[in-house]
Amino acid sequence: MKTNKLLLSALCALAFAAQPAFAAHDITNLQVLGQSQFDDLSQDLGSALSYKPVAPSTTLGTTGFDIGLEFTQTNLAKSAPLWNTITNGGGTLQNVVIPKLHITKGLPFGFDISAFYSKVPTTNISFYGGALSYAILDGGIAEPTIALRAAFTKLNGVNQLAFNTKSVDLSISKGFVMVTPYAGIGKVWSKSSSNIASIAPGYTGMTLSDSFSQNKIYGGLNLNLGLVNIDAEMDKTGSARSTSVKLGFRF
Repeated sequence: MKTNKLLLSALCALAFAAQPAFAAHDITNLQVLGQSQFDDLSQDLGSALSYKPVAPSTTLGTTGFDIGLEFTQTNLAKSAPLWNTITNGGGTLQNVVIPKLHITKGLPFGFDISAFYSKVPTTNISFYGGALSYAILDGGIAEPTIALRAAFTKLNGVNQLAFNTKSVDLSISKGFVMVTPYAGIGKVWSKSSSNIASIAPGYTGMTLSDSFSQNKIYGGLNLNLGLVNIDAEMDKTGSARSTSVKLGFRF
């Protein structure tokens, strides 16, 4: 009971810390961007909104679950100065903090399936995603687990922007009692386009669009304390770095 109270307190503290990072940052003014600026924004969104596993490669098994509240902070390496413009004076944004509810369910034959949903407070940003992973090597006392994952994410809530990502990654992990370090590499494909013409009658500017790929590398550490689970992960997708923490239950 005491552990659960500590976990709840930590989650509340993280939520409070995440709130100010996005104050008054609704994306409502994309029509002022040129193509190169739109490309910079799209690449940072690809880094921030693409799938983050925040979990080791270890399979959960047919009865296993991993449920957690996750927070990811991404440095907006290319688009920070643009946010004051695209949010109609909301100010520049150096880092974005994204909360997520993340769930993974174990399946037979070495498969795990995952899903998440995110609604960023004080913004019009919401998005969801999912992943399917397969353990190529299921691991054991002396062997690591090696897993292949395919994932997607899709943006909702921003009327002026259609955005989605698809990704694949290969990861490795090895458990030591309660601690499981892991690492992975992968590729992210993003597709971004402005929807300005459809929601702004009379708009005569061009429709902005961008499709691109980014390399991905990440590593993390999972700590399992019975039912309570803590995971921390560092990720570099493209030129932007992300730090994620997930608190929840893994069994």
